[in-house]
Amino acid sequence: MKSSENIRKELLKESVKDYKVDKDTTIAQLIEFFKESGGFTCVDIAKAVDILTEAYSKENCINFLSFPACIIATGLRGLLADLIKRDLIHVIITTGGTIDHDLARSFGGKYYSGSFDLDDVMLKDLNIHRLGNVLVPLENYGPLIEKVTWQLVGEISSLTSKSVFGVRELLYEIGKRISDENSILAQAAKHGVRVYAPGILDSAFGTSLFTYSQLHNFKLDLFKDMKELADIVWEAKCCSALMIGGGISKHHTIWWNQFRGGLDYAVYITTAIEYDGSLSGARLREAISWGKLKRNAKHVTIHGEATVILPLILAGVYARLSL
Repeated sequence: MKSSENIRKELLKESVKDYKVDKDTTIAQLIEFFKESGGFTCVDIAKAVDILTEAYSKENCINFLSFPACIIATGLRGLLADLIKRDLIHVIITTGGTIDHDLARSFGGKYYSGSFDLDDVMLKDLNIHRLGNVLVPLENYGPLIEKVTWQLVGEISSLTSKSVFGVRELLYEIGKRISDENSILAQAAKHGVRVYAPGILDSAFGTSLFTYSQLHNFKLDLFKDMKELADIVWEAKCCSALMIGGGISKHHTIWWNQFRGGLDYAVYITTAIEYDGSLSGARLREAISWGKLKRNAKHVTIHGEATVILPLILAGVYARLSL
């Protein structure tokens, strides 16, 4: 048992240091400054860089990436596509809405910068959807997604005698038919990254699959995806997860990893707070009590907006790994 004096020395080993930046300061230098700043978000960002750098350096680690649909309506779509392209991710778990935005934007549907404060009644009259501060013209969403889904699924079905598809399997086939370099599905298909969307039916894409199935011999097998995930986690020697936002994407990631004793590495970025009692607000340490995160896992929860925080983290990781 450590003495009080030893505990005191250990607690007081890192002093707070001042730092300055100028026009020549790099993000890698900034991350190093963050470590000793005494702030909370910046210290957590620096810790996230340490954790992901270690996880992504391990040859035998299966790296999960989870995120909700909303960020795929922003410029982070390109950032995540680039992360996949760098072969640092092996498994993606996301929502049905991610497929919506990825398909819409891949097939010419433009999204626009707007404001949270716009008049939503006016927007309805103008046939413009508001997604936070992003504006989505009606014609660039539902009708476009339905058209593209029917076209792609029809093409895929015509090339095989199969009538039952796993969701991951179907998303892979769709990804192969997308030419947009910023597409999540295209990069995942090209780099062998498995994409799982457990809430696939809660989306325009899912609804389009349903309507297609009413006129064609086409079905989804959700259990096929679960069997694949089970095989992945049971065979993995190490697992990490970069989780952006909560909900079904985060939960599915930690849920399946509990069957191997929990994640070894985890970074979670969220705007939700713990006091609302939600999974989205739950800090990662809560997952230890469920066995979804190992008790000795390296982990950090960062409270903040992902469009600011994630680019800093990934720039820091890329600098460390010389990518």
